Amino acid sequence: MTKKLPTIAVIGATGAAGSGLATRWAAAGYRVLVGSRSAEQASIFAAAIGAEAMDYVSAAAKCDIAVLTVPYEVQRAVLTNLKDSLQGKILVDVTVPLAAPKVTRVQLPAEGSAALIAQSVLGEGVRVVSAFQNVSAAHLKNMDELIDCDVLVTGDDPAARSEVVTLAEALGLSAIEAGPLDNAVAAEALTSLLIWINRRYKSSGAGVRITRVPGR
Repeated sequence: MTKKLPTIAVIGATGAAGSGLATRWAAAGYRVLVGSRSAEQASIFAAAIGAEAMDYVSAAAKCDIAVLTVPYEVQRAVLTNLKDSLQGKILVDVTVPLAAPKVTRVQLPAEGSAALIAQSVLGEGVRVVSAFQNVSAAHLKNMDELIDCDVLVTGDDPAARSEVVTLAEALGLSAIEAGPLDNAVAAEALTSLLIWINRRYKSSGAGVRITRVPGR
Protein backbone atom coordinates (compact mmCIF):
# COMPACT_ATOMS: atom_id res chain seq x y z
CA MET A 1 0.00 0.00 0.00
CA THR A 2 1.40 3.39 -1.02
CA LYS A 3 2.05 5.77 1.86
CA LYS A 4 0.03 8.98 1.66
CA LEU A 5 2.24 12.00 1.14
CA PRO A 6 2.05 14.68 3.83
CA THR A 7 0.52 18.07 3.11
CA ILE A 8 3.22 20.75 3.21
CA ALA A 9 2.63 24.39 4.11
CA VAL A 10 5.40 26.70 2.98
CA ILE A 11 5.18 29.80 5.14
CA GLY A 12 6.66 32.64 3.13
CA ALA A 13 6.27 30.71 -0.11
CA THR A 14 6.46 33.71 -2.43
CA GLY A 15 9.99 34.56 -1.26
CA ALA A 16 13.22 33.36 -2.87
CA ALA A 17 13.79 30.12 -0.95
CA GLY A 18 10.14 29.39 -0.28
CA SER A 19 9.10 29.63 -3.90
CA GLY A 20 11.80 27.20 -5.01
CA LEU A 21 10.92 24.64 -2.33
CA ALA A 22 7.19 24.95 -2.97
CA THR A 23 7.63 24.55 -6.72
CA ARG A 24 9.73 21.40 -6.37
CA TRP A 25 7.42 19.75 -3.83
CA ALA A 26 4.36 20.49 -5.94
CA ALA A 27 6.11 18.99 -8.97
CA ALA A 28 6.95 15.90 -6.88
CA GLY A 29 3.26 15.29 -6.20
CA TYR A 30 2.86 16.78 -2.74
CA ARG A 31 -0.15 18.85 -1.77
CA VAL A 32 1.43 22.26 -1.17
CA LEU A 33 -0.18 25.13 0.71
CA VAL A 34 1.27 28.50 -0.23
CA GLY A 35 1.32 30.66 2.87
CA SER A 36 1.80 34.34 2.16
CA ARG A 37 0.95 37.74 3.64
CA SER A 38 -0.15 38.88 0.17
CA ALA A 39 -3.32 37.14 -1.01
CA GLU A 40 -2.77 38.35 -4.58
CA GLN A 41 0.83 37.14 -4.82
CA ALA A 42 -0.09 33.83 -3.19
CA SER A 43 -2.95 33.21 -5.61
CA ILE A 44 -0.87 33.94 -8.69
CA PHE A 45 2.05 31.80 -7.54
CA ALA A 46 -0.11 28.92 -6.30
CA ALA A 47 -1.98 28.77 -9.60
CA ALA A 48 1.31 28.64 -11.50
CA ILE A 49 2.63 25.61 -9.60
CA GLY A 50 -0.61 23.74 -8.88
CA ALA A 51 -0.76 24.59 -5.18
CA GLU A 52 -3.32 26.22 -2.86
CA ALA A 53 -3.03 29.80 -1.63
CA MET A 54 -3.74 30.62 2.02
CA ASP A 55 -2.79 33.04 4.76
CA TYR A 56 -0.13 31.92 7.23
CA VAL A 57 -2.49 30.73 9.95
CA SER A 58 -4.79 28.77 7.62
CA ALA A 59 -1.83 27.07 5.93
CA ALA A 60 -0.31 26.08 9.27
CA ALA A 61 -3.63 24.73 10.53
CA LYS A 62 -4.28 22.57 7.46
CA CYS A 63 -0.82 21.08 6.91
CA ASP A 64 0.98 18.03 8.24
CA ILE A 65 4.41 19.65 7.97
CA ALA A 66 5.11 23.40 7.93
CA VAL A 67 8.23 24.91 6.38
CA LEU A 68 9.22 28.37 7.57
CA THR A 69 11.01 30.50 4.95
CA VAL A 70 10.47 34.04 6.25
CA PRO A 71 13.28 36.54 6.97
CA TYR A 72 15.00 36.25 10.35
CA GLU A 73 13.74 39.61 11.57
CA VAL A 74 10.12 38.43 11.51
CA GLN A 75 10.70 34.78 12.46
CA ARG A 76 9.76 35.10 16.12
CA ALA A 77 6.62 37.14 15.46
CA VAL A 78 5.38 34.77 12.74
CA LEU A 79 5.95 31.67 14.87
CA THR A 80 4.26 33.24 17.88
CA ASN A 81 1.20 33.78 15.70
CA LEU A 82 1.30 30.18 14.42
CA LYS A 83 2.10 28.42 17.70
CA ASP A 84 -1.38 27.01 18.35
CA SER A 85 -1.84 25.85 14.75
CA LEU A 86 1.47 23.97 14.72
CA GLN A 87 1.04 21.88 17.86
CA GLY A 88 1.61 18.17 17.21
CA LYS A 89 3.31 18.85 13.85
CA ILE A 90 6.77 19.14 12.35
CA LEU A 91 8.12 22.64 11.69
CA VAL A 92 11.05 22.79 9.27
CA ASP A 93 12.93 25.99 9.99
CA VAL A 94 14.93 27.39 7.07
CA THR A 95 15.68 30.66 8.86
CA VAL A 96 19.20 32.07 8.82
CA PRO A 97 20.18 34.88 11.24
CA LEU A 98 21.60 37.22 8.63
CA ALA A 99 22.01 40.86 9.64
CA ALA A 100 22.37 43.30 6.76
CA PRO A 101 24.61 44.76 5.53
CA LYS A 102 27.23 42.35 6.92
CA VAL A 103 25.64 39.15 5.62
CA THR A 104 29.06 37.65 4.83
CA ARG A 105 29.90 37.58 8.56
CA VAL A 106 28.50 35.01 10.95
CA GLN A 107 26.16 36.78 13.40
CA LEU A 108 24.41 34.22 15.57
CA PRO A 109 21.71 35.25 18.06
CA ALA A 110 22.15 35.11 21.83
CA GLU A 111 19.91 32.03 21.89
CA GLY A 112 22.49 30.15 19.79
CA SER A 113 20.58 29.72 16.51
CA ALA A 114 17.35 30.59 14.76
CA ALA A 115 16.26 26.96 15.08
CA LEU A 116 16.61 27.07 18.86
CA ILE A 117 14.57 30.28 18.89
CA ALA A 118 11.85 28.45 16.93
CA GLN A 119 11.78 25.55 19.40
CA SER A 120 11.66 27.96 22.33
CA VAL A 121 8.74 29.91 20.85
CA LEU A 122 6.72 26.85 19.80
CA GLY A 123 7.35 24.63 22.82
CA GLU A 124 7.75 20.88 23.12
CA GLY A 125 4.48 20.19 21.28
CA VAL A 126 6.14 21.02 17.95
CA ARG A 127 9.03 18.99 16.55
CA VAL A 128 11.39 21.57 15.08
CA VAL A 129 13.83 20.44 12.39
CA SER A 130 16.41 22.73 10.80
CA ALA A 131 17.27 22.26 7.11
CA PHE A 132 17.77 23.81 3.64
CA GLN A 133 19.79 26.87 4.76
CA ASN A 134 22.72 26.06 2.48
CA VAL A 135 20.91 25.41 -0.80
CA SER A 136 20.89 28.27 -3.31
CA ALA A 137 17.41 29.64 -4.00
CA ALA A 138 18.42 30.11 -7.65
CA HIS A 139 19.24 26.41 -7.93
CA LEU A 140 15.94 25.43 -6.33
CA LYS A 141 14.00 27.48 -8.86
CA ASN A 142 15.77 25.89 -11.84
CA MET A 143 13.76 22.68 -12.22
CA ASP A 144 16.16 21.32 -14.83
CA GLU A 145 19.17 21.58 -12.56
CA LEU A 146 20.70 18.71 -10.62
CA ILE A 147 21.71 20.38 -7.36
CA ASP A 148 25.16 19.16 -6.33
CA CYS A 149 25.19 19.65 -2.55
CA ASP A 150 24.00 18.09 0.69
CA VAL A 151 21.14 19.31 2.86
CA LEU A 152 22.13 19.20 6.54
CA VAL A 153 19.17 18.11 8.68
CA THR A 154 19.23 18.66 12.44
CA GLY A 155 16.55 18.08 15.06
CA ASP A 156 15.99 16.46 18.43
CA ASP A 157 13.38 13.98 17.19
CA PRO A 158 14.91 11.18 15.03
CA ALA A 159 11.61 10.39 13.29
CA ALA A 160 11.11 14.04 12.38
CA ARG A 161 14.67 14.29 11.04
CA SER A 162 14.08 11.21 8.90
CA GLU A 163 10.84 12.69 7.56
CA VAL A 164 12.65 15.85 6.47
CA VAL A 165 15.40 13.81 4.80
CA THR A 166 12.63 12.19 2.75
CA LEU A 167 11.24 15.63 1.86
CA ALA A 168 14.68 16.77 0.70
CA GLU A 169 15.20 13.67 -1.41
CA ALA A 170 11.79 14.22 -3.02
CA LEU A 171 13.19 17.51 -4.32
CA GLY A 172 16.06 15.71 -5.99
CA LEU A 173 18.46 16.76 -3.24
CA SER A 174 20.92 14.74 -1.20
CA ALA A 175 20.27 15.01 2.54
CA ILE A 176 22.16 13.86 5.60
CA GLU A 177 21.18 13.81 9.26
CA ALA A 178 23.54 16.02 11.26
CA GLY A 179 22.42 15.47 14.83
CA PRO A 180 20.32 17.35 17.41
CA LEU A 181 18.88 20.82 17.02
CA ASP A 182 21.84 22.34 18.89
CA ASN A 183 23.91 21.50 15.79
CA ALA A 184 21.77 23.80 13.63
CA VAL A 185 24.14 26.57 14.64
CA ALA A 186 26.76 25.10 12.28
CA ALA A 187 24.46 24.99 9.25
CA GLU A 188 23.15 28.49 9.91
CA ALA A 189 26.68 29.86 10.27
CA LEU A 190 27.76 28.19 7.03
CA THR A 191 25.32 30.37 5.11
CA SER A 192 27.39 33.50 5.69
CA LEU A 193 30.53 31.62 4.63
CA LEU A 194 28.84 30.49 1.42
CA ILE A 195 27.65 34.02 0.64
CA TRP A 196 31.24 35.23 1.03
CA ILE A 197 32.55 32.41 -1.15
CA ASN A 198 29.93 33.15 -3.82
CA ARG A 199 31.01 36.79 -3.95
CA ARG A 200 34.72 36.05 -3.87
CA TYR A 201 34.64 33.42 -6.60
CA LYS A 202 31.62 34.74 -8.52
CA SER A 203 29.77 31.47 -7.96
CA SER A 204 26.14 30.97 -8.94
CA GLY A 205 25.56 29.26 -5.59
CA ALA A 206 28.19 27.29 -3.69
CA GLY A 207 27.02 24.41 -1.53
CA VAL A 208 28.23 21.91 1.04
CA ARG A 209 29.12 18.27 0.44
CA ILE A 210 29.79 15.74 3.22
CA THR A 211 32.29 13.14 2.06
CA ARG A 212 33.24 9.59 2.98
CA VAL A 213 29.89 8.64 4.52
CA PRO A 214 29.29 4.87 4.03
CA GLY A 215 26.54 4.12 1.55
CA ARG A 216 26.67 7.57 -0.05
